[in-house]
Amino acid sequence: MQIRVATSGDASLIASVLDEAFTEYKASYTPEAFAATAITSEQALSRMSEGPVWVALHNDAIVGTASAVSRGKALYIRGMAILPTARGQGIGEALLEHIESFAREQGCERLFLSTTPFLTRAIRLYEHFGFRRGDGGSQDLFGTPLFTMVKILSEVD
Repeated sequence: MQIRVATSGDASLIASVLDEAFTEYKASYTPEAFAATAITSEQALSRMSEGPVWVALHNDAIVGTASAVSRGKALYIRGMAILPTARGQGIGEALLEHIESFAREQGCERLFLSTTPFLTRAIRLYEHFGFRRGDGGSQDLFGTPLFTMVKILSEVD
């Protein structure tokens, strides 16, 4: 497995990974929230201009993705997805490790992300990786419930 920064040529494959990864949960999202989660190729390209987007490759095929946006001394992780056929192989953890290394290099003090209560497998991964539920209260994405998870980056982990 390899993780690299995405290129503009990866945009359609990133959109495809997001769609395939979240399709099984589509009924739990509002239509608007699903569209904001399973973004288009054009939106994937736009994200590349806002911050780093990474892809995880297995046998030269993109099987996962994640992106991040700087928010002062924090790094916001978004658009993390692993193809259902590639889950359970440590790809999500490898992406999170890569993102954390990037955040530390940038001098970030914390990582944070938003997730939905029904993505239980992803929540377990985030908790295993040291994320804890934030105390910012409940939120929603176009009517789909969200909550924030945070990982404080200390000098000694």
